[in-house]
Amino acid sequence: MLPFLLLAAACTPDAGESPEAAGVGDAPMPEGVADLVLTNGNIATLDDGNAIVSALAARDGRIAALGADDEVEGWIGEGTRVIDLAGRLAIPGFIEGHGHFMSLGNAKMILDLTTADTWEDIVSMVGEAAATAEPGAWITGRGWHQEKWSRPPEPMVEGQPVHDGLSTVSPENPVILTHASGHASFVNGKALELAGIDAGTPDPPGGEIVHDAMGRPTGVLRETAAGLVRRVFNEDESNRSEGEREAVAREQVRLANEDLLSKGITSFQDAGSGFETVDLLKALADEGRLPVRMYVMLSGGAESLEGRLDEYRMVGYADNRLTVRSIKQMVDGALGSHGAWLLQPYSDMPSTAGLATTPPEAIERVARLGIEHGYQVNTHAIGDRGNREVLDLYERTFADHPDQTDLRWRIEHAQHVNPADIPRFGELGVIASMQGVHACSDGPWVALRLGMDRARSGAYVWQDFMRSGAIVTNGTDAPVEDADPLASFHCTVTRIIEGGETFFEDQAMTREEALRSYTWANAYAAFEEDLKGTLEVGKLADITVLSRDILTIPAEEILDTEVDYTIIDGRVEYGREN
Repeated sequence: MLPFLLLAAACTPDAGESPEAAGVGDAPMPEGVADLVLTNGNIATLDDGNAIVSALAARDGRIAALGADDEVEGWIGEGTRVIDLAGRLAIPGFIEGHGHFMSLGNAKMILDLTTADTWEDIVSMVGEAAATAEPGAWITGRGWHQEKWSRPPEPMVEGQPVHDGLSTVSPENPVILTHASGHASFVNGKALELAGIDAGTPDPPGGEIVHDAMGRPTGVLRETAAGLVRRVFNEDESNRSEGEREAVAREQVRLANEDLLSKGITSFQDAGSGFETVDLLKALADEGRLPVRMYVMLSGGAESLEGRLDEYRMVGYADNRLTVRSIKQMVDGALGSHGAWLLQPYSDMPSTAGLATTPPEAIERVARLGIEHGYQVNTHAIGDRGNREVLDLYERTFADHPDQTDLRWRIEHAQHVNPADIPRFGELGVIASMQGVHACSDGPWVALRLGMDRARSGAYVWQDFMRSGAIVTNGTDAPVEDADPLASFHCTVTRIIEGGETFFEDQAMTREEALRSYTWANAYAAFEEDLKGTLEVGKLADITVLSRDILTIPAEEILDTEVDYTIIDGRVEYGREN
């Protein structure tokens, strides 16, 4: 497989349109009035020729013309919205390559723990919430990360706090606080009590209940152990009426869309949702209330998926608003919570090599089910053992289906890979679905977890993957990180971490590589490169307009860049001035 920079596919002209009419700089003769025209811009098409044009016309949701201002002005008529870009950069709409859509919306409705500087800050936030909460009501939050606090908690176990302070400020309200990675939770005494967790409770498969020296649960629940409390929380939630639950879900969708549009995101690849969420998104698409295009990966094991895959498979539903043609699996946890599955123990916790959150044989059952029903399979793997196990089961599945040649299966995150396994991504055609911003967010402590040698040779190795011939995509894993593509783009091209140091900068991408990883590569990873990812006649008119030219400005100015317009289907869905 060739590197993605050489694979950008040109959009096929619409039926009845001559190939000459579709060429950039040779705009087709107008056959009507455009809905939107952009002029006087710096429009980076990212097509095969990497053409830069000044004007673009969109009609009926598609790009109708590209070229110089005078070549496109004929599309302007009564009712056309004309935007003078005044030299600003317009690019193919950002595509979020891996995030959690409903969780993003939910994160806007609960305690935001990402702003906490210390554990004491979190205890204070929970105490304030408990003071006004109804008796027995759950207090929830997300975003804590022990490595990002300015000082360690006291007391602590395995670098993390114990629940005493949290239980003091919220004795009657159960509390569940999700780790920034989503791979651990912290709960108070009331939540432990409701879940029946005590010193004698065994660890569930793929999870760990952390205990102190006396054998008492500290409140930290790693990986699947969080499900012991989450089940009790979900039971309480189920007592709400169906109307109340739907109203909350619709508000989560609204908040997620609002956030994404403000950040220039026109398409979102949702990394794991159930059938009920798909039903909601489909209903919203029918109502015209799903502005950001969704590519949804179904979650669940073979038992829950079997018999329903054909019913739920849809491609380009509701004018390309919703596609369901992939399955999400998880083989391990996260580095930050010591849950990523490693070939060798953690350098800072030699007692563990992480966790297999799902047995590989169970994932292989799903993989074989997926290939039989025409589904892409996308598996979360962060540790080198997790990545190897997934590559092995993919390779076995591919070998048993030699007639399937364009599968584009993915490994989500691929954060730490043994050097021996890096070439296998290119050889097998497995996409490395990565999130640039993670390298900078995690960089200060990755070497603590892995040791310097393992970190240098296999952590966030974007250039090594691309040299293997693999496609590397980009995203944020929102709400694990802020959904801002510009922050992820900045990290992708600089690898600058806290304190101004760089994290193995030889693995950084060029500006063009980084932009393609956020546009064309993500479209390719969703089988949508003929619709989006580049700006070409006939493709969807999904465009992001930026206040600065991120391809040329000094790197330190990238983070000061703002999204001026988010355009989907040729309609302005977000304008900064509004």
